[in-house]
Amino acid sequence: MIASVLPTYSRAPLTFVSGAGSWLVEEDGRRFLDLGAGIAVNALGHAHPALVAALAEQANALWHVSNLYNIPAQQKLADALVEQTFADTVFFTNSGTEACELAVKMARKYWHDKGAPDRTEIITFSGSFHGRSSAGIAAAGSEKMTKGFGPLLPGFTHLEFGDHDALRAAVSDKIAAIMVEPIQGEGGIRPLPDACLKGLRDLCDQHGILMILDEVQCGMGRTGKLFAHEWAGVTPDIMMVAKGIGGGFPLGAVLATENAASGMTAGTHGSTYGGNPLACAVGGKVMDIIGDDAFLAEVNRKAALMRQKLEGLVAAHPDVFEAVRGTGLMMGLKCKATNTDVVAAGYGQGVLTVPAADNVVRLLPALTITDEEIATAVDLLDAAASQVKGADA
Repeated sequence: MIASVLPTYSRAPLTFVSGAGSWLVEEDGRRFLDLGAGIAVNALGHAHPALVAALAEQANALWHVSNLYNIPAQQKLADALVEQTFADTVFFTNSGTEACELAVKMARKYWHDKGAPDRTEIITFSGSFHGRSSAGIAAAGSEKMTKGFGPLLPGFTHLEFGDHDALRAAVSDKIAAIMVEPIQGEGGIRPLPDACLKGLRDLCDQHGILMILDEVQCGMGRTGKLFAHEWAGVTPDIMMVAKGIGGGFPLGAVLATENAASGMTAGTHGSTYGGNPLACAVGGKVMDIIGDDAFLAEVNRKAALMRQKLEGLVAAHPDVFEAVRGTGLMMGLKCKATNTDVVAAGYGQGVLTVPAADNVVRLLPALTITDEEIATAVDLLDAAASQVKGADA
């Protein structure tokens, strides 16, 4: 008999009932240090007092009215995002998947309105993850994502990650956009080098192609900048945002230049819940905190500390780990042992991590993690690695 919750997840045998900061409490009372943060969602940790207060204040005033009316919290958050980014305009969604849907529509509508309706192809890359909608899985193109779900949405050209020759050869007057993650998350914490991101921007400019960046996982302070592309000194035309922007409340957004968004006029897109008062009240407070330069400086300092300790961990367990990957507090441990074994061993030691492709264990802690918690985290990972080593011996 099928479970009452559709069984599409392979869940860990853990049930959390409360949390504070970087810690979660299981229903049996055990405490776990959370290095997954809900897959980079709880950017400010669990039950952050400022977010709780913002949500409670808005909940006591107004929950939902729909986008038939003006929403002050939505306007305020949009203004903050425009002020602090490349964007001229913002559309709010409930998730990164929905943000992907709009990014694809926006790019294609742009060319339709420019008199090039056949310019619909979007270049994407192996190892990518753009959500699980029809457009998202078609964009990723991997068998794992697409098997059994055909016919797939057409209009995507899939290239190997890092194949510059194939990229240049793929450019034609059919290409509407190039869509890429500055750092692949699900793909195994694979950063796109700054030089490559600059090269992509130059290629797009040369051929009039729109650049779409997926910063759903790597954005919102995760790398030590508000958005990861800032490290390369380039700007996209369209950007997908979600996860950390809501600090745990479902919220996403598409940010765009006025030019890229020019085709999106009244009636071309909509969302019943997107940008509702509750979500934007929380998102506004997240932006107030993460958008502060002093906060981002602390993220960078803590990231350097954590990386140093993780390098020591890798050196201490050469049979379990190969290397540390990533930028800021978006890190990965490339494993020699099976990554899911390392994650499972972590459960036994009271530390939560997230597996990814390419045999990587993702470390996506709250940006508010303390120095002491970083030290504790590496100690717990050390104990977990010893357990994996013992099991393989």
